[in-house]
Amino acid sequence: MPTFDLKGKVALITGGSKGIGFGMAQALGHYGATLVISSRGQEEGEQAVSQLKEEKLDASYISCDVTKKDQVEQLVAQIVDQFGSLDILVNNAGMNIRKPLVEVEESDWDQVLTVNLKGIFLVGQACAKQMIKQNYGKIINISSILGTVGMPFQTSYAATKGGINQLTKVWAEELAPHNITVNSIGPGYITTPMTKEWLSDPERSEKIINSTMIKRIGETSDLVGPVVFLASDTSAYVTGQVLNVDGGWTAR
Repeated sequence: MPTFDLKGKVALITGGSKGIGFGMAQALGHYGATLVISSRGQEEGEQAVSQLKEEKLDASYISCDVTKKDQVEQLVAQIVDQFGSLDILVNNAGMNIRKPLVEVEESDWDQVLTVNLKGIFLVGQACAKQMIKQNYGKIINISSILGTVGMPFQTSYAATKGGINQLTKVWAEELAPHNITVNSIGPGYITTPMTKEWLSDPERSEKIINSTMIKRIGETSDLVGPVVFLASDTSAYVTGQVLNVDGGWTAR
């Protein structure tokens, strides 16, 4: 029977130094994966790796700007050179600029799409090339419920997340002959050190809670099962899917 054991698998987590990226890295590490954390902020990245090592996890950090093709290709080459393979990609690096439609600057639009969509594409492309050579791979794109539902002030961000959901389906079709699955996780609102203060606003918190079926805000622990499932061979027959981890928000 297939298991959730990830021993011997090498996992790259972009934007993995904080927030849900760090939480998913922890999850994969505790199930045995060798972790490579990548982000632009070297200090934060090295701090994240230090914390993972304190948990007895096998982790290292490589700095990379996912919007720069040469850096992305060097990142993948370095991982393969150091570890021999690249088996799992958590394609997570992203950002947001929240503004009403009529106030979104062209530079805002360009910045969000460059990081969230071009970055996802460049990293996915580079990793796919290596995974095709191996005839094996697990690509997990991190989307959002905003790839499915509408919400004010999210013009650029929602556009990128809808795009990620479609990329996931296209890549799944292309890469299936190479024993590579491609899926997406769409988190709802998740409590992290970065969002904790923002979510502590009683009115905002109540609105989010009432939008879910489960009647609570998500925790990073809620992403453990989904990311480990999609990274492991238990999901060998699952590809091209968007798994919304949102307490039932999008089902309503």
